Amino acid sequence: MKSRITELLSIRYPIIEGGMVSIGDPELAAAVSNAGGLGIITAGGKSKGQLVQEIRLAGSLTDKPFGVNIALNARQQVGSYVEAVTQEKVSAVTTSAGSPEAITGQLHAAGIKVIQVVASVRHAKKAESVGVDAVVAEGYEAGGHNGPDETTTMVLVPQIVDAVKIPVIAAGGIGDARGFLAALALGAEGVQIGTRFIATNECIAHQNYKQAIIQADDTSTALIVRRPGRFFRVLKGPWPQKVLELENAGASTEQLLPYIAGELNRKAAIDGDIEAGYLYCGQVAGMLKEVVPAKEVIDSIVKGVSVLRKRLMEVDL
Repeated sequence: MKSRITELLSIRYPIIEGGMVSIGDPELAAAVSNAGGLGIITAGGKSKGQLVQEIRLAGSLTDKPFGVNIALNARQQVGSYVEAVTQEKVSAVTTSAGSPEAITGQLHAAGIKVIQVVASVRHAKKAESVGVDAVVAEGYEAGGHNGPDETTTMVLVPQIVDAVKIPVIAAGGIGDARGFLAALALGAEGVQIGTRFIATNECIAHQNYKQAIIQADDTSTALIVRRPGRFFRVLKGPWPQKVLELENAGASTEQLLPYIAGELNRKAAIDGDIEAGYLYCGQVAGMLKEVVPAKEVIDSIVKGVSVLRKRLMEVDL
């Protein structure tokens, strides 16, 4: 499985773990990297010292490349996060929720690859113009923060592939070999996967979170807080329903903020109180039926691609 992404990141398979707030920890990142992908530690909500400790822990668990996700809207912490990743010399940084222009040069000077998550052609072109090494084209099927235009992966990826010369990684609605191969057919050279990696043994997410994912169906997620710079895809439940009711009643962004605070996500995702908080989750959850090791996720994609390629070759077109 060679592509510009595997060459860029020195990984065996072009499969990248998505940055996941509250649960993007070093154990899962190391497991993904050991299986041949690129594991990602999420910086959000951590101090510089905590991030350094987690990078070092991941480094003790794998001798393979791994990276860190930095959300650029956390402006006060971005500088300290950049100091941490350059000090510890991680392989790559994925950036999101803002322009990476101010930090790309510093990361490159430290030998770190920069991959920007985008949800539009315009943002992909901008990311390319400031020197990033690749972009993740994320459709609004994805869990967590989403683009305001609600563009699906199927139509977003090929348009971004046509618009930029740097490698494109597809994200949103990908959780098995079918999604992986479809992404390649659209012109992507790799995939980013989030929700599927939540339902793994190594993920620190509470068992209630994992069970909610594997019990989900095709209608189990909702978009909440449809405001500029927001947009979350979450599992439906009592708390998201409160948010939707407030939105429908005309609540302002300021009125909604207490209902989408980060501690409410941690309360549900880590503590397991899924009725008193919200859970990020992509639409792919309806396809997931069991909690498995991260290695099994990647192995099943790799094996499945071989089967699918053979099947496609046998189709009489």
